[in-house]
Formats: sequence, structure tokens, C-alpha cells
Amino acid sequence: MPTLRFAAPQERRLAIVTGGARGIGGATAVRLAEDGRDVVIADLDEAEAAGTLAAIESLGRRALFIKTDVSVEAEVHAMVARAVEVFGRLDILACCAGIFGRETPFLEIASDDFDRIMRVNVHGVFYCHQAAIPHMLRQGWGRCVTITSAARLGATHNVSYGVSKGAVWSLIMALGNAYPRQGVFVNGVEPGRALTQMVVPRFSKEHLENPGVPIGRYADAEEVAEVIAFLTSERNTYTTGAVWSVKGASGWS
Repeated sequence: MPTLRFAAPQERRLAIVTGGARGIGGATAVRLAEDGRDVVIADLDEAEAAGTLAAIESLGRRALFIKTDVSVEAEVHAMVARAVEVFGRLDILACCAGIFGRETPFLEIASDDFDRIMRVNVHGVFYCHQAAIPHMLRQGWGRCVTITSAARLGATHNVSYGVSKGAVWSLIMALGNAYPRQGVFVNGVEPGRALTQMVVPRFSKEHLENPGVPIGRYADAEEVAEVIAFLTSERNTYTTGAVWSVKGASGWS
């Protein structure tokens, strides 16, 4: 293969994965470990995270669980500080923590429910990037990826979630242009529906077997994690401020 002129040497870097206990976050944590990364899982569910931590350690990588509510700024900053204290560096941030909320008609949405979704899905991503990027800038290399959603285009069944993902999309666009000359790339991944605990309970067995997606099925979490692994790798030398579609189709919601 031709040499990538601007590729950094592959190192045993540290990745923080929010929502890394299970689902796309859990698959991402393991996939990054397969690429030689040590991994911090920032999540609220230590019991769910145990299996993911064991999978990472079975690959010969170091793993650490830090209980973190990403909607609380102080907890996010404390988590990042602890990660850097233990591992001595921070190279990769994968923001996979998010909540879907209830599918409620717009006029019935409670302001408290709207606020909770925004605090986790938007404020949490903001806090994580603000805490992590300074460490990446100091070392001259960093990769950040956040999960978005086509709900950002207008989800009448869940306005709160759609608005939160629209805000995340805008944040990715802004930060993707902010730091690339300093070696820090910020991107997003927009899955269609993946077979996770956020999706599977909402649909019948019949629908899950034939969901109507052009590719003929919903994604496995590992397929989304594969794209995240590339975007956070040394092989990514020219992608920043992008949202990569992983939907099994073009323009599919």
C-alpha cells in the first residue's frame, strides 16, 4: 500500500468512550482496543461495563471504568483529569453516550424531559470536547467522534431527540474546522438504526427481521464501531468536520 505522507506513527494511545458500557459505545471500546488503544469507559452502569472491560483486557490493553454522568460538567472534567493522571495522555474521544427519551407528541413534551435530553446529548458532548481537546492540542494530535442521528432533520415523533442531534451536528461542523492545523480532527458518525438496547425494544420481531432498509437489515453495533475506529485512527489524515453515514442506504433515516 502507498505510504500516507501525513499519518502519525501508530502508538498505544488512550481513548475515552462515553456510554462505553454497551451498545455502540461498548462495541467501539472493544474495537479501539483491537487497534492497540487503552480505553477509559465513562458511563453510569458499572455492571454493564464489566464485560466490556474484560474484553478489552483480554486483548492485552489497559481498561478503566470511571463512573460519569456526562450531563454534569464537574464529573466530566474530573473523569478526563483522572484518565490523564492514570494513563499520562489522552488521544481519542468517542462520544457515544446518549438518551432517546420518550416518543411523545410535541405539545405533550414536558420541559423537564426536553432539558434532560439536551443535557445528556448536547451539554455532555460539549463538556467532553471542552475537557479533552486541550490535552490533544498540547501533544499535537487528537481524534474526536460523536454519534449523531438523521433525527436532526426533523423527527416529529421525538422532537427533543432530533433537536439534540441537530445541535451535535452543528458542534461537529464548528469544531471540525477549529483545530485541524494543530492535528486535532473532530467528526461524527450517523448510524441508521443499529441492533442495540436503544432500538430493539421499540420494534416487533417481524419489523426487525424486515425493516425496509435498502440493504435489508439494521446494523450491528460493531459495523458502526468500525467506522469510528477509522476516523479516530492515524490512517485518518484528511477527514475533519464530517458526519459519515452508516445507514445501509443513501439518505435513509
